[in-house]
Amino acid sequence: MKKDKTHIHWYPGHIAKAERKLKEQLSLVDAVIEVVDARLPLSSVYKNITGLLGEKPRLILLNKADLVDSDELKTWIKFLENKFNSPVLFTDAKNSKDLNIVIKKAIELSEAKIQAIMKKGLLRRPARVMVVGMPNVGKSSIINKLTKSSKTKTGAKAGVTRQQQWVRINPLLELLDTPGIIPMRQDDQLAAKKLAFVNSISENAYTNEIIAQELLEILDNKYSQLVREYYGIENDVNLTINNIAIKRNWLITGGQPDIERTSVYLLRDFREGKIGKFILDDVEK
Repeated sequence: MKKDKTHIHWYPGHIAKAERKLKEQLSLVDAVIEVVDARLPLSSVYKNITGLLGEKPRLILLNKADLVDSDELKTWIKFLENKFNSPVLFTDAKNSKDLNIVIKKAIELSEAKIQAIMKKGLLRRPARVMVVGMPNVGKSSIINKLTKSSKTKTGAKAGVTRQQQWVRINPLLELLDTPGIIPMRQDDQLAAKKLAFVNSISENAYTNEIIAQELLEILDNKYSQLVREYYGIENDVNLTINNIAIKRNWLITGGQPDIERTSVYLLRDFREGKIGKFILDDVEK
Protein backbone atom coordinates (compact mmCIF):
# COMPACT_ATOMS: atom_id res chain seq x y z
CA MET A 1 0.00 0.00 0.00
CA LYS A 2 1.31 3.43 -0.94
CA LYS A 3 2.18 5.68 2.00
CA ASP A 4 0.04 8.81 2.40
CA LYS A 5 2.53 11.67 2.21
CA THR A 6 0.06 14.08 3.84
CA HIS A 7 -0.07 11.96 6.99
CA ILE A 8 2.49 12.43 9.78
CA HIS A 9 4.04 9.09 10.73
CA TRP A 10 6.60 8.28 13.39
CA TYR A 11 7.91 5.06 14.84
CA PRO A 12 9.98 6.11 17.89
CA GLY A 13 10.78 2.84 19.61
CA HIS A 14 12.70 4.67 22.35
CA ILE A 15 9.58 6.73 23.22
CA ALA A 16 7.72 3.81 24.85
CA LYS A 17 10.84 2.94 26.82
CA ALA A 18 11.28 6.60 27.87
CA GLU A 19 7.71 6.80 29.15
CA ARG A 20 8.07 3.58 31.17
CA LYS A 21 11.30 4.89 32.69
CA LEU A 22 9.66 8.23 33.43
CA LYS A 23 6.85 6.49 35.33
CA GLU A 24 9.42 4.58 37.37
CA GLN A 25 11.29 7.78 38.29
CA LEU A 26 8.19 9.75 39.31
CA SER A 27 8.33 8.29 42.82
CA LEU A 28 11.78 9.89 43.25
CA VAL A 29 10.62 13.47 42.67
CA ASP A 30 8.48 15.97 44.55
CA ALA A 31 7.19 17.95 41.56
CA VAL A 32 7.39 18.19 37.77
CA ILE A 33 8.28 20.98 35.37
CA GLU A 34 6.69 20.44 31.97
CA VAL A 35 8.48 22.48 29.32
CA VAL A 36 6.15 23.52 26.50
CA ASP A 37 6.87 25.39 23.25
CA ALA A 38 5.23 28.83 23.60
CA ARG A 39 4.33 28.76 19.90
CA LEU A 40 2.22 25.64 20.59
CA PRO A 41 0.85 26.11 24.13
CA LEU A 42 -1.61 23.22 23.70
CA SER A 43 -0.21 21.10 20.88
CA SER A 44 3.16 20.66 22.63
CA VAL A 45 1.58 19.61 25.95
CA TYR A 46 1.98 15.85 26.35
CA LYS A 47 -1.55 14.53 25.93
CA ASN A 48 -1.29 11.93 28.69
CA ILE A 49 0.53 14.18 31.15
CA THR A 50 -2.29 14.35 33.70
CA GLY A 51 -2.75 10.59 33.76
CA LEU A 52 1.00 10.13 33.89
CA LEU A 53 1.63 12.49 36.82
CA GLY A 54 -1.49 11.84 38.90
CA GLU A 55 -1.48 14.24 41.87
CA LYS A 56 2.15 15.26 41.41
CA PRO A 57 2.44 19.11 41.44
CA ARG A 58 3.28 20.53 38.01
CA LEU A 59 4.77 23.79 36.79
CA ILE A 60 4.10 24.55 33.11
CA LEU A 61 7.03 26.43 31.61
CA LEU A 62 6.35 28.13 28.27
CA ASN A 63 9.75 28.15 26.60
CA LYS A 64 10.89 30.11 23.53
CA ALA A 65 8.71 33.01 24.66
CA ASP A 66 10.95 35.35 22.67
CA LEU A 67 9.40 33.88 19.50
CA VAL A 68 5.78 34.82 20.36
CA ASP A 69 3.75 37.99 20.83
CA SER A 70 3.84 39.09 24.49
CA ASP A 71 0.16 40.14 24.61
CA GLU A 72 -0.98 36.82 23.17
CA LEU A 73 1.27 35.06 25.67
CA LYS A 74 -0.48 36.73 28.61
CA THR A 75 -3.84 35.46 27.36
CA TRP A 76 -2.45 31.95 27.07
CA ILE A 77 -0.95 31.98 30.56
CA LYS A 78 -4.36 32.73 32.09
CA PHE A 79 -6.02 30.11 29.90
CA LEU A 80 -3.53 27.35 30.76
CA GLU A 81 -3.65 28.14 34.49
CA ASN A 82 -7.43 27.70 34.43
CA LYS A 83 -7.40 24.63 32.18
CA PHE A 84 -4.74 22.63 34.05
CA ASN A 85 -5.00 24.19 37.52
CA SER A 86 -1.22 24.58 37.55
CA PRO A 87 1.09 27.59 37.76
CA VAL A 88 2.38 28.79 34.38
CA LEU A 89 5.59 30.74 33.77
CA PHE A 90 7.34 31.76 30.56
CA THR A 91 11.01 31.79 29.69
CA ASP A 92 13.54 31.53 26.90
CA ALA A 93 17.05 30.15 26.74
CA LYS A 94 18.62 33.46 25.70
CA ASN A 95 18.40 35.37 28.99
CA SER A 96 18.54 34.65 32.71
CA LYS A 97 16.31 37.36 34.16
CA ASP A 98 13.61 34.82 35.10
CA LEU A 99 16.01 32.33 36.70
CA ASN A 100 15.07 32.98 40.30
CA ILE A 101 11.33 32.89 39.60
CA VAL A 102 11.51 29.41 38.08
CA ILE A 103 13.75 28.09 40.85
CA LYS A 104 11.57 29.59 43.58
CA LYS A 105 8.38 28.11 42.10
CA ALA A 106 9.95 24.66 41.70
CA ILE A 107 11.05 24.64 45.34
CA GLU A 108 7.66 25.94 46.44
CA LEU A 109 5.81 23.12 44.64
CA SER A 110 8.08 20.57 46.33
CA GLU A 111 7.59 21.85 49.86
CA ALA A 112 4.55 19.71 50.72
CA LYS A 113 6.46 16.49 49.94
CA ILE A 114 9.53 17.66 51.88
CA GLN A 115 7.42 18.58 54.90
CA ALA A 116 5.83 15.12 54.82
CA ILE A 117 9.29 13.55 54.84
CA MET A 118 10.43 15.72 57.75
CA LYS A 119 7.35 14.73 59.78
CA LYS A 120 8.64 11.16 59.58
CA GLY A 121 11.81 12.28 61.35
CA LEU A 122 14.05 12.58 58.29
CA LEU A 123 16.27 15.57 57.62
CA ARG A 124 15.36 18.20 55.06
CA ARG A 125 16.82 17.45 51.64
CA PRO A 126 16.90 19.44 48.38
CA ALA A 127 13.70 19.64 46.37
CA ARG A 128 13.73 17.04 43.61
CA VAL A 129 12.01 18.06 40.40
CA MET A 130 11.65 16.20 37.12
CA VAL A 131 11.78 18.07 33.81
CA VAL A 132 9.57 16.58 31.09
CA GLY A 133 8.32 17.62 27.68
CA MET A 134 8.15 16.92 23.97
CA PRO A 135 11.42 16.58 22.04
CA ASN A 136 13.14 19.84 21.13
CA VAL A 137 10.97 22.12 23.29
CA GLY A 138 14.19 23.18 25.01
CA LYS A 139 14.31 21.13 28.22
CA SER A 140 18.08 20.69 28.24
CA SER A 141 18.66 24.31 27.27
CA ILE A 142 16.53 25.43 30.23
CA ILE A 143 18.50 23.22 32.61
CA ASN A 144 21.74 24.57 31.17
CA LYS A 145 20.48 28.08 31.83
CA LEU A 146 19.55 27.18 35.40
CA THR A 147 22.94 25.61 36.07
CA LYS A 148 24.74 28.35 34.11
CA SER A 149 26.71 25.63 32.36
CA SER A 150 26.33 22.88 29.76
CA LYS A 151 26.18 19.76 31.89
CA THR A 152 23.27 18.33 29.90
CA LYS A 153 23.39 17.22 26.31
CA THR A 154 21.65 19.58 23.90
CA GLY A 155 21.12 19.77 20.16
CA ALA A 156 19.02 21.25 17.38
CA LYS A 157 17.55 17.91 16.30
CA ALA A 158 14.47 16.45 17.96
CA GLY A 159 15.17 13.91 20.69
CA VAL A 160 18.89 14.42 21.36
CA THR A 161 18.63 13.68 25.11
CA ARG A 162 18.35 9.90 25.48
CA GLN A 163 19.07 9.09 29.14
CA GLN A 164 17.91 10.57 32.43
CA GLN A 165 20.41 12.55 34.48
CA TRP A 166 20.30 14.49 37.74
CA VAL A 167 21.57 18.07 37.82
CA ARG A 168 22.24 20.04 41.03
CA ILE A 169 20.91 23.58 40.57
CA ASN A 170 21.73 24.82 44.08
CA PRO A 171 21.70 23.34 47.60
CA LEU A 172 17.89 23.59 47.64
CA LEU A 173 17.04 22.12 44.22
CA GLU A 174 17.95 19.15 42.05
CA LEU A 175 16.50 18.58 38.59
CA LEU A 176 16.03 15.33 36.68
CA ASP A 177 16.34 15.75 32.91
CA THR A 178 14.49 13.18 30.79
CA PRO A 179 14.35 12.12 27.14
CA GLY A 180 11.65 13.85 25.12
CA ILE A 181 8.34 12.00 25.04
CA ILE A 182 5.79 12.20 22.24
CA PRO A 183 2.40 10.43 21.89
CA MET A 184 2.63 6.83 20.74
CA ARG A 185 -0.30 7.41 18.36
CA GLN A 186 -0.90 10.19 15.86
CA ASP A 187 -4.67 10.56 16.21
CA ASP A 188 -4.54 14.36 16.12
CA GLN A 189 -2.93 15.05 12.76
CA LEU A 190 -3.21 18.83 13.09
CA ALA A 191 -1.25 18.74 16.36
CA ALA A 192 1.29 16.37 14.75
CA LYS A 193 1.81 18.79 11.87
CA LYS A 194 2.25 21.69 14.28
CA LEU A 195 4.95 19.71 16.08
CA ALA A 196 6.66 19.31 12.72
CA PHE A 197 6.45 23.09 12.16
CA VAL A 198 8.58 23.70 15.27
CA ASN A 199 10.94 20.77 14.57
CA SER A 200 9.67 18.75 17.54
CA ILE A 201 9.47 15.47 15.62
CA SER A 202 11.96 13.74 13.37
CA GLU A 203 12.34 15.08 9.83
CA ASN A 204 11.86 11.49 8.64
CA ALA A 205 8.18 11.72 9.64
CA TYR A 206 7.20 14.30 7.04
CA THR A 207 8.10 16.00 3.78
CA ASN A 208 9.16 19.65 3.81
CA GLU A 209 6.89 20.68 0.93
CA ILE A 210 3.66 19.41 2.46
CA ILE A 211 4.44 20.66 5.98
CA ALA A 212 5.53 24.08 4.68
CA GLN A 213 2.26 24.40 2.75
CA GLU A 214 0.25 23.47 5.86
CA LEU A 215 2.20 26.03 7.89
CA LEU A 216 1.65 28.71 5.27
CA GLU A 217 -2.11 28.10 5.31
CA ILE A 218 -2.25 28.58 9.09
CA LEU A 219 -0.08 31.70 8.91
CA ASP A 220 -2.21 33.07 6.07
CA ASN A 221 -5.31 32.57 8.20
CA LYS A 222 -3.92 34.11 11.40
CA TYR A 223 -1.08 36.45 10.42
CA SER A 224 -1.48 37.00 6.69
CA GLN A 225 -0.32 40.61 6.55
CA LEU A 226 2.92 39.98 8.44
CA VAL A 227 3.81 37.04 6.21
CA ARG A 228 2.98 38.99 3.04
CA GLU A 229 5.15 41.89 4.17
CA TYR A 230 8.10 39.62 4.94
CA TYR A 231 8.01 37.87 1.55
CA GLY A 232 6.77 40.85 -0.45
CA ILE A 233 3.53 39.20 -1.61
CA GLU A 234 0.85 41.72 -2.63
CA ASN A 235 -2.68 41.42 -1.20
CA ASP A 236 -4.18 40.58 -4.60
CA VAL A 237 -1.80 37.62 -5.03
CA ASN A 238 -2.41 34.23 -3.40
CA LEU A 239 -0.03 33.47 -0.55
CA THR A 240 1.47 30.22 -1.80
CA ILE A 241 4.88 28.56 -1.86
CA ASN A 242 4.87 28.95 -5.65
CA ASN A 243 4.40 32.71 -5.44
CA ILE A 244 6.99 33.09 -2.68
CA ALA A 245 9.49 31.18 -4.83
CA ILE A 246 8.76 33.41 -7.81
CA LYS A 247 9.02 36.57 -5.71
CA ARG A 248 12.42 35.47 -4.33
CA ASN A 249 13.52 34.29 -7.78
CA TRP A 250 14.12 30.77 -6.46
CA LEU A 251 13.71 28.93 -9.75
CA ILE A 252 14.86 25.66 -11.29
CA THR A 253 15.50 24.64 -14.87
CA GLY A 254 12.80 25.96 -17.17
CA GLY A 255 11.94 28.85 -14.88
CA GLN A 256 9.74 26.73 -12.63
CA PRO A 257 9.47 27.62 -8.90
CA ASP A 258 11.91 25.71 -6.68
CA ILE A 259 9.33 24.32 -4.27
CA GLU A 260 11.72 22.25 -2.15
CA ARG A 261 14.13 25.14 -1.55
CA THR A 262 11.30 27.54 -0.77
CA SER A 263 9.71 25.05 1.64
CA VAL A 264 12.99 24.63 3.53
CA TYR A 265 13.46 28.40 3.79
CA LEU A 266 9.86 28.96 4.90
CA LEU A 267 10.19 26.44 7.74
CA ARG A 268 13.57 27.87 8.73
CA ASP A 269 12.29 31.46 8.67
CA PHE A 270 9.34 30.51 10.90
CA ARG A 271 11.42 28.46 13.35
CA GLU A 272 13.95 31.27 13.75
CA GLY A 273 11.25 33.91 14.24
CA LYS A 274 12.28 35.87 11.14
CA ILE A 275 8.75 36.21 9.72
CA GLY A 276 7.20 37.36 13.00
CA LYS A 277 6.20 36.29 16.51
CA PHE A 278 3.39 33.76 16.21
CA ILE A 279 1.29 31.40 18.34
CA LEU A 280 -0.24 28.73 16.13
CA ASP A 281 -2.74 27.24 18.59
CA ASP A 282 -6.13 28.76 19.28
CA VAL A 283 -7.55 29.30 22.76
CA GLU A 284 -10.36 26.79 23.33
CA LYS A 285 -13.78 28.36 23.64
